[in-house]
Amino acid sequence: MQISSGDEASKCGDAMHTKIYAGTLFDSEKCELIKHRVISVSAKSGLILDVQPYSPGEVDASVDFSDARNIDLRSKTVLPGFVDCHVHFFLHPYSETSWEDQNTRESLVERTIRATVHARETLMAGYTAVRDLGTEGAGDADVLFRKCVSGPNPLIPGPRYFCANRAIVTTGSYGPRNRLYPNRAGVEGKTGAEAADGVDECIKVVRRQVGAGADWIKLYADYRFRAEMTQVSPQTASESLDTFNTDELHAIVQTAHKLGVKVAAHTDGKSSWEGLISPDSSYQVDSVEHGHSVGESSFFRRSPDDYVARDTGIRQPTVWIPTLSVYYTLGKDTPMWKQAASTFTRAIKASDLNVKIACGGDTGTFAHGDNSLEMKLMVHLGADWKTVLRWGTLGGWECIRSMRWEGQKGKERLAKIHELREDARTGILRRILSAPWIREALSS
Repeated sequence: MQISSGDEASKCGDAMHTKIYAGTLFDSEKCELIKHRVISVSAKSGLILDVQPYSPGEVDASVDFSDARNIDLRSKTVLPGFVDCHVHFFLHPYSETSWEDQNTRESLVERTIRATVHARETLMAGYTAVRDLGTEGAGDADVLFRKCVSGPNPLIPGPRYFCANRAIVTTGSYGPRNRLYPNRAGVEGKTGAEAADGVDECIKVVRRQVGAGADWIKLYADYRFRAEMTQVSPQTASESLDTFNTDELHAIVQTAHKLGVKVAAHTDGKSSWEGLISPDSSYQVDSVEHGHSVGESSFFRRSPDDYVARDTGIRQPTVWIPTLSVYYTLGKDTPMWKQAASTFTRAIKASDLNVKIACGGDTGTFAHGDNSLEMKLMVHLGADWKTVLRWGTLGGWECIRSMRWEGQKGKERLAKIHELREDARTGILRRILSAPWIREALSS
């Protein structure tokens, strides 16, 4: 986390900056706690300019902590901003209102106002960046919300905000269900996702969403397709079935990647998992969500030699977001939670583990602001706490950042920011410098 000393103010055009004196600082790259570090932050941009060691004795003698620009955290441990890779700002806990009622009985105005509250609660919980994986019936609200929360002139406090617009599903696979007219999609025009069938429709919907401003594309690789069977066959209704065929998956993933956008896939991990994570697949995605039912998959056995930089045509390892929190909060005594816990425990105990993991709880199904539950559950299930902190900070940023940060071109961009004397890992900060190229870099 150290950056070489220098005249940051002259390089950044900012003569004033805040200094945070940390007793202990967590280095998310090395997974180490380092003592006595002073963090210089630009008062103009909010960017971290420098991280250097300090001598406690010299600080006692020379630093005036009555000056608001000097923040005394010498008795504290300072952490980088957390990243939640799976939130839904336009949802609130199902224990308050069911998913279906939120879709069909809450107005877009109400859901948007709730989203502003959720953004603040998330930021105050220490999360400086999130990825919202679908508005769940709120249409394009996330793309417009992004400008208000993390644009150059934000209207409300909140984290840096990446959004996926409307999740892509196949016809008949998603809700809300129309009980009176079962063959009609949605209820009074309200649908929780966007349906696409066939290669042409899949290409078209990806192009439209990216053109509308989506940072990510999200697809449902499997789902409870036969949910309407609940009253006569609950087991049939609860079973996840593959949605898209391989040609459709290929069309979605390849179209998104050609447009410079990453792809996230919802999957329980039973049958679609292998193709979604394999570097040999034509539809390998960038992150898989949930995966509670994954078996003895090659996801836990891949050699690093199987992956090279994306800009050579072969993608890097898929990031797994286990979303333990949603299973736990919806029923910690249920078979689904037990299965999710078992899968995660098996993964972290694998001696030849080669899997990228990041933190995301499916936050919104439970309370925003309680995002850290995901990290707590990971540690509870046996993961090393320092590793979990890395997954919740740097690992999250490596997941949600755009394709422009990957491969050789990504390294060049990181080097350019380093020349500015700014830590690459602080790309998750919400405020940005006024220089156009810096604004462009940090908006992706």
